Amino acid sequence: MELAVLSSPPKSTSLYAVVIQLGAASAQIIPPTLGRTIHAQVMNWLSLADSQTADIIHRAQVSPFSISGLMGYRRQRGTKPGDDFIFRISLLDGNLIDLLLRGIEQSDNQTLYLGQCPFVIRSIYTLPDTHPQANISDYTVLANTEKISDEITLKFLSPTSFKQQQEIQPFPLPELVFGNLLRRWNVFAPPELQFPSLEWKAVVSAYELKTYALKLEGGAEIGTKGWVKYRFRDSEQARIATVLAHFANFAGVGRKTAMGMGQTCLVNS
Repeated sequence: MELAVLSSPPKSTSLYAVVIQLGAASAQIIPPTLGRTIHAQVMNWLSLADSQTADIIHRAQVSPFSISGLMGYRRQRGTKPGDDFIFRISLLDGNLIDLLLRGIEQSDNQTLYLGQCPFVIRSIYTLPDTHPQANISDYTVLANTEKISDEITLKFLSPTSFKQQQEIQPFPLPELVFGNLLRRWNVFAPPELQFPSLEWKAVVSAYELKTYALKLEGGAEIGTKGWVKYRFRDSEQARIATVLAHFANFAGVGRKTAMGMGQTCLVNS
């Protein structure tokens, strides 16, 4: 499998959640889903900085970033110039932060078009405490999480689904959620921090979920939003699951996380 990581400089162990703040530049109705368009914009920024790395990412089986959808108040009759919006880019390979920021800086056109709607970039938040959704962490820090729990609650913020035996499974079963996170962790974490494959011994103890359709260019994608509480019987699996639950804040869970699906956060108990 070709990995979307940089060969030089040495692989970074950092993770970043970058928030891009936008201002609407016209009075238009914004499409309900812009995940594919935001993905294309992120790839364009990376390509401006380093086209070779962007090509590696494009062809890779595992994306080194996840993105949110466009967040902000949607007026029924269209936006007004100056309306405020954000989207979040989470980088699983820390080497990409410099390329992303360089690509944004090198972008000739200050107007950003998403779904044919023009925006201007107001701010870029990269440091914790500068914006509630901006964050920085490290694989070593996550791997040494001290507060381990045998009950973990995850909140799925955007439609989430999984590939299961050639079918699409919208219910976030524990083996699908944590198996997906473990595979992505092992792609980007240093070798000494990687986890062995597991046969997950966990149950769903409570949940509140609803299915939604996310409209992408290829058609509607069905997924679930809401929260699920998982209980782990094995203490070592609980430790690994706790680490992966913190990782989910950056990585997202399931399919098409680089197009806005599977945005996930750990709910503190």
